[in-house]
Amino acid sequence: MSFERFETHISSLLVAGDEVFKFKKPVKLPFVDFSTPVLRRHFCEEELRLNRRTAPQLYRGVVTLGGEPALWMQRFDNAGLFDVLAREGRLTAGHIDALALEIARFQATLAPSPPGFDAAEVATRWAADNLRELQAMGAALTGADAAAQPTQPTHPTQPTQTGPPGQTARPAQPAGWASPEDLADLVEWNAARAEALAPLLRARQAAGAVVEGHGDLHLGNIVWHEGRPLLFDALEFNAELRHADRLADPAFTFMDLLDHGLPALAWRLMSQWLEAGGDWDALPMLRWCAAYRALVRAKVALLQQRPADAVRRIALARTLAVAAPAPTLVLTTGLSGSGKSTVALGLVGTLGAVRVRSDVERKRLHGLAATARVADPALLYNPETTRRTYARLGEIARGGLAGGVNVILDAAFLRREEREAMRRLAAEAGAGFRILECVAPEAVLAERIRRRQALQHDASDADLAVLALQQRVREPLAPEEGAERVDTTA
Repeated sequence: MSFERFETHISSLLVAGDEVFKFKKPVKLPFVDFSTPVLRRHFCEEELRLNRRTAPQLYRGVVTLGGEPALWMQRFDNAGLFDVLAREGRLTAGHIDALALEIARFQATLAPSPPGFDAAEVATRWAADNLRELQAMGAALTGADAAAQPTQPTHPTQPTQTGPPGQTARPAQPAGWASPEDLADLVEWNAARAEALAPLLRARQAAGAVVEGHGDLHLGNIVWHEGRPLLFDALEFNAELRHADRLADPAFTFMDLLDHGLPALAWRLMSQWLEAGGDWDALPMLRWCAAYRALVRAKVALLQQRPADAVRRIALARTLAVAAPAPTLVLTTGLSGSGKSTVALGLVGTLGAVRVRSDVERKRLHGLAATARVADPALLYNPETTRRTYARLGEIARGGLAGGVNVILDAAFLRREEREAMRRLAAEAGAGFRILECVAPEAVLAERIRRRQALQHDASDADLAVLALQQRVREPLAPEEGAERVDTTA
């Protein structure tokens, strides 16, 4: 049987037919130690353990070939890799929705990480160290010896873009390299955000939000296989990089979609992941986490002699960080069946926002899944539950706006005081505020409600009786509310 051989800086892969054998190279680097057979077997077993959580069909076992341990895997079609789909323009909203649900499903199986390290300290240390290294590399690029022949890094480049700061190379001078002031602004912004977010990071760790995740969830480590997304090649060699806040994994994928020029899909992923798992309290950290990942990728691009990629990723980090515009809070309002959720989801990609659905959050307050049905609707639909639901929408919006994220609240907002409360919230946050009134003829509303009830796939429980009640109690928008009307008939 013929073999194909592939090399990375720390692994060798032998491919024969549909089988892959992955060997650890006998290397010892600042961030990984495969120097002995015992260590190489240990990390093969760790890689098997970690990846069987998300892609058991690809990871067959650990074997010994020629006296060396190897990870035995099933080969898959590289055409299904998400980075390939993205580059070729074949990545769709369907792929992204399935991925958001898969990440949320995986994370729901994870127990909180054991105590023993301070997640806030770890996260802020990695971010600060990475920026310091980028500054050193930038100084080398712009120094008097920048035109010298590039030297090789003293350790190989880490292709998965999540390695810790290491010794730096001296790549060729890139045209349009980021100015020292750009990086200084990022250092200042990072320090301020890290300090501001440290209490939230610690509170989330205390609440169990730090888990042993994937650790390296860029698009190249996700493949569409047999009709679903598989997460593979989890980071096995550094537990500190795996045990992180739940936001760390989807924020990496979010950033990589932005880096691939797919902002609408990036925001759709984040919105759908948040809705699926309900981890809205992570929103203030999103831009900080994503900017950190962009800067890690910038550093790795320099080590790989790809300065143009580094410049682009530093610019992306600045867009996420110091150059981010003031956020906006958008409300939908309208009767059941008027298309509020469809309009809101469309705006997620157009505006660059997250959508928060009252129908979903109302049920979450009662520990129910979005599509769950209760025997007595009065348990969910009463004045006190409605008050709590709108209060929760306000809490989520406040956190998102504080983190510089546009938020779309998808709810009926039939009473003027409900709308005015959100207007005040936006003003207190220094955010913009818009109201979109979704309208359609009564016959269209009724038909949509009947169709939705027949399918039983939506979070909404509204029936024709609810529609009739809404028509009686709604308070029409006044001209001074400045709402924009959206006719959803078509």
